[in-house]
Amino acid sequence: MKLSKILLAVALMFSGISASAQETERVEFNPHMFLQLQAGAQYTLGEADFNKMISPNGQIALGYQFTPVWALRLAVNGWQSKGGFGNNDTYKWNYVAPGLDVKFNIVNAIAGYNPNRLFSANIILGAAANIGFNNDEAAEVTKYKMRKLWDGTCVNPVGRMGFDLDFRLSKCVSLNLEATSNTTLDRYNSKKDFPDGNADWYFNVLAGVKIALGNTEKVIPVAVPVVIEEPAPEPKPEPKPTPKPKPIVKKAPEMQTEIFYAIRETVIPESEQAKVNNLIAFLKANPETKVSVTGYADAGTGNPKINMMYSEGRAENVAKALTEAGIDAARITVDAKGDTVQPFSDNDKNRVTIAIAK
Repeated sequence: MKLSKILLAVALMFSGISASAQETERVEFNPHMFLQLQAGAQYTLGEADFNKMISPNGQIALGYQFTPVWALRLAVNGWQSKGGFGNNDTYKWNYVAPGLDVKFNIVNAIAGYNPNRLFSANIILGAAANIGFNNDEAAEVTKYKMRKLWDGTCVNPVGRMGFDLDFRLSKCVSLNLEATSNTTLDRYNSKKDFPDGNADWYFNVLAGVKIALGNTEKVIPVAVPVVIEEPAPEPKPEPKPTPKPKPIVKKAPEMQTEIFYAIRETVIPESEQAKVNNLIAFLKANPETKVSVTGYADAGTGNPKINMMYSEGRAENVAKALTEAGIDAARITVDAKGDTVQPFSDNDKNRVTIAIAK
């Protein structure tokens, strides 16, 4: 429990992403290959003193990051291992161990993907084939009985687990620290451990670089609502004089009402109720007119999905008030634009329902 809390705190410390309600693009993870080049030291578990059992170690790995959390790599580890006895007599041999590892990114699993994160940590679980050679020194230790002495090459299966830490230097390059524990068969160090059948162990600590091969992220453009202003109508030409005046056609009465809301509000505010009452009175006084009710939301907050929901609620509540006041539903047209249309240049005024009766 304590470990998970520490990891979560570290992940959140390095995860800072700023968000904007009007982003023009967003960054997503892009699957990619990577290369790891590492060098360090190995400790082979044995009877001699700790410092007597340290030997050089190196590793090269080629992998593929499928998701922000999961990766697979082919790693070739090797160089030198050591065996020893209680009186600090030691002997060494060489090996190379190609293997396949699964990597699980615990920071992205807990805190989510962040392309600007400076720190990341992976759990490593894998298997390899350890190919030992140059075991001449073990054969020369004649004062001990080497019960499982091998010559030529010796191939042993290896299971390994550990972790690595990545410190981001740029988009493509990270400083990498890795530690793994490896277990293999009892014959690995040419000795027979007691009780019989105990596994042989060696531990690797490596440092190096991790290089991304290809793009690690992709940029997705996000559409920003644009207010399109209709051009002013061209002036109508003056009518030519005629001997007889044209009959005057009475224009049908029209009315436009704008009902404004606070942020995240869909219920008609009390301060705007008088406008709705005036609209009802107009529609009753002019039964031949019809009304279009259109809801809007501001593009400066929220997201397109939420803003469409608010605009629909605003339009539907106005239409409901009209029908409850006795206006025939067949005279009412209801529409919602979300934040795709912004009728006003002032962002906050676009939280509005516009009713046009004619």
